[in-house]
Amino acid sequence: MNTEAETAIAEAAKTVALRPGASDEPRVPAHPDLVWRAIRDCGTRLWLDTGDIEEAARLWTAEFEALTTNNTLLNREVQKGIYDELVREAAAALRAAAPDIDERRLLLEIAFVLNARHGLTLARRFGAYVSVELHTDLADDVERTVAYGRRYHEVCPERFIVKVPLSPAGLIGARRLSDAGIPVNFTLGFSARQNVLAALVARPAYVNVFMGRLNAFVSDHRLGDGLNVGEKATLAAQRELLNLRRVGAASSRLIGASMREGSQVGALAGVDVFTMPPKVAAEYRAHPLPRPSSRLHDELAVALAPGVALSDFAGATLWETAGPLRAAAAELGRENPRTLTPERIVRRLAQAGAADVFPAWTPEDIAAADRGGKIPVYAHWKDRLAAGRIGLDALMNLAAFRSFAADQAAFDERVRRLISAR
Repeated sequence: MNTEAETAIAEAAKTVALRPGASDEPRVPAHPDLVWRAIRDCGTRLWLDTGDIEEAARLWTAEFEALTTNNTLLNREVQKGIYDELVREAAAALRAAAPDIDERRLLLEIAFVLNARHGLTLARRFGAYVSVELHTDLADDVERTVAYGRRYHEVCPERFIVKVPLSPAGLIGARRLSDAGIPVNFTLGFSARQNVLAALVARPAYVNVFMGRLNAFVSDHRLGDGLNVGEKATLAAQRELLNLRRVGAASSRLIGASMREGSQVGALAGVDVFTMPPKVAAEYRAHPLPRPSSRLHDELAVALAPGVALSDFAGATLWETAGPLRAAAAELGRENPRTLTPERIVRRLAQAGAADVFPAWTPEDIAAADRGGKIPVYAHWKDRLAAGRIGLDALMNLAAFRSFAADQAAFDERVRRLISAR
């Protein structure tokens, strides 16, 4: 498509996203709450992990500052039908702006409009920062990651944080957005080493550990009780980031994500940020610690089942960070992000002995991940995990991304039906 058509599409999408709507309703009141103030006093910033306005409103207090959305959470809102008219309005505006627009591009643009509109609604109703996520089709495309990230920022520069998924292309796209002053939430991280890599190469405002899924992987497959697996990875990542910040090598903050229980709030007090599902926030609010304190220096034990070793499932990849990987990441971070390529990142990590961070996934691997859902089926991957050919953090990243892609596909299918019925 030529530059004129691209500009017309971008302007049409932005115009529809910014039109008055539910985002103009009164702001949700935010009263102080001593329970949450005590967690804030430990050094933890508080976010809610939901796109549901009613859920968030029941929990919102003056101590909360942001909400996170993703492909799954927005799909839940879209499937309610609340954006059906907006879908039709956006489709009409985009077709008027670019009569030759194909269906795939139309779906990408409508997803952009819905993410932007819903993000604006949350930002204005709660006075919050909002993480808005890129379409999963963009994960391996540096240029389109940068283009759509910039466009989200233009919609709401004072409140939007752009979510970019962890991938070789994502590292470069996130770096270019960060260099442009656009805050990035670099998502789908599962380990300390992934977050060291992200902090040094992509330099995003935020990185993540999806802790609950790690616990579930170990417990679901009877490798252990699952307790403390994700928490140990989170604390390890936090300590690595603190060290990088202390020496001025990086400035990224850690988000403790995929929280599953209210008890994790107190157990991980002091982590830079919590993004809590409403259920977790409600549980902790109902049963808070009387005097929470920072737990950043706790050494957590992980109990494995008899006869099981961490090496059986590459468990140590979650919290160990080898010096050669850190050196490779620092070297990649010094390279020009406009000439750096995903292939260069993969090759340099392999030279550092960390080829298992970004394995070469085959179509069969992707199909297996799709069948497994958020928690990969251990039996399918156990030999490669034990051989060190793939890291558990890499496998969990693949599973998480494919799960989001499935929800994105459901989102797109509803939109497709709506725009075809004309």
